[in-house]
Amino acid sequence: MSTTRGDIIEHSGGGAAAPKPEWLQRRLEWFMDQRFGIFFHWGPYCQWDCCESWPLVPEDTWARPDGMRCWAERGRDLERFQRDYWALNRTFSPVDFDPDAWASAARAAGVKYVTFTTKHHDGFCMWDTRTTDYRVTHPDCPFHAHPRADIVRGVFDAFRRQGMAISCYFSKSDWHSPHYWSPQWPPVHRKPNYDTAEHPEIWEGFVRFVHSQVEELMTGYGPIDVLWLDGGQVRADNKQDIRMAEMAAMARRRQPGLIMADRTVGGDYEDLITPEQTIPDAPLDAPWESCLTLGHSWKYVEHDQYRPAREVIRMLAEVVSKGGNLLLGFGPDPLGRLPEEAVARLSEVGAWMDVNGEAIYATRPVAPYGSGDVRFTARGDTTYAIVLEIGGAAWAGGELRVAGLRPAPGAVMELLGQSGMLAWRATEDGFAADLPEGMDREAPAWVIRFERG
Repeated sequence: MSTTRGDIIEHSGGGAAAPKPEWLQRRLEWFMDQRFGIFFHWGPYCQWDCCESWPLVPEDTWARPDGMRCWAERGRDLERFQRDYWALNRTFSPVDFDPDAWASAARAAGVKYVTFTTKHHDGFCMWDTRTTDYRVTHPDCPFHAHPRADIVRGVFDAFRRQGMAISCYFSKSDWHSPHYWSPQWPPVHRKPNYDTAEHPEIWEGFVRFVHSQVEELMTGYGPIDVLWLDGGQVRADNKQDIRMAEMAAMARRRQPGLIMADRTVGGDYEDLITPEQTIPDAPLDAPWESCLTLGHSWKYVEHDQYRPAREVIRMLAEVVSKGGNLLLGFGPDPLGRLPEEAVARLSEVGAWMDVNGEAIYATRPVAPYGSGDVRFTARGDTTYAIVLEIGGAAWAGGELRVAGLRPAPGAVMELLGQSGMLAWRATEDGFAADLPEGMDREAPAWVIRFERG
């Protein structure tokens, strides 16, 4: 994935997908009930101040700004930078890695699923693969003999123990593989550095490599809910046919009910659309999750600035009111610890979710989705108005006016977290409610529940 808040990855680039079978529609409905996930980018790159993987690509100069310390220290010499980057496995030793602590922090935030980078584009495998020596369990990595060296197993098992679902991130591209970036030619861009049609034997080696890695993850790491495939340039119409139908069938034999997210590709295996660092302006016509960072980077960056809990909650309300999930990303540090400030943010979000989560989980969008500083969600006829701002006289227990939706005549209206009913009355374009004097004026947002007409 990209690294800054301003980077947005394109949406689907392929043809129209066939209608989803009934079993998959049910699975996608279940997935969209979860509404809130956490995304951990983690690998040896966490030891440097660069973004993950992208600085390795010669033409991606945006990923090697002059102010990047690890780039400047190597004299802005790309060959030296690549060599040293790919040697980061030799110093990767996250001795404080505690996946149960990660899962506890996520659960305290109200998170329902985890997406974890089993392998990013740089090719380093965070599981005990048989396909390459470039892995966390190889003797080249000082962490290889640690009881928790199989990091993917540790993360997946820990989150399952605490009742959360598993989304397995896997990059289809692999710039470390000699079958993708062949040593016979210099790399230039993100794609293979050779013509796959002219060298089908090299490409076939890469296809077998990818299928073997996916099979390992789908076979030996417990129940997987989502296979989240990154590297959208790897697709048949881009001269990179990895035989997705064959790979998907294999993965689903091992994992019945598996959801696929072949992101930015389109077609039959992009079950989820995954807008990055953006929230769509309106509901989409397919299941989706907005991938947004808690700080400025997907990975760990020392002294990163994290969004206030209030902003995260409002992003969540914005996403869910349009029918999406929020996938919130940040990275553990080189020792395997979650940054304290990030954990504190999660705790604050969780405190709000403890009171107001029913307006988020298993809800669906209801037109007009929002009005002014209010966002709407619904479960059947039960409707939630998530109020993001209350100003003026409302602070003194005054009147709140909401446009766009009107409660059913005689409906009971309540403020979540507050006992008693709210007095309300219909207006020309919605309703007005009297807010109680004792409401928490410092809350990040407020939720009003009612039955709509």
